[in-house]
Amino acid sequence: MIILKKLVAFAGIDPSIFESGRFKGTVNRITKRGFSRLRHALFMAVRSAIRDSRKQKTTDDIIPRNKKLRAFYDKKREEGKPYKVAIIACANKLLHWIYALLKSNTIFLDIA
Repeated sequence: MIILKKLVAFAGIDPSIFESGRFKGTVNRITKRGFSRLRHALFMAVRSAIRDSRKQKTTDDIIPRNKKLRAFYDKKREEGKPYKVAIIACANKLLHWIYALLKSNTIFLDIA
């Protein structure tokens, strides 16, 4: 778990928490202290994964490219999170998935 937290910090998508004593910060941003290209790659990967695509050109059936990530994104948006907050939460989820797949040496199955 410590390695995963370090990986999230390296990507720069961990939240910065401003709290002191009884003061609880309400606006928490990401730290951006890590590798900006990795953060950008995760951001673009999430944007393309939650994007809708047509199944065939002749039908109007619209399906997301990644069903699990789109469901997580929709859940965050229904909670009232802004667009970029939901995207960063999805990027964090994607990074967790990538780490788990590499650690267990398995393939990703998008079954939702």
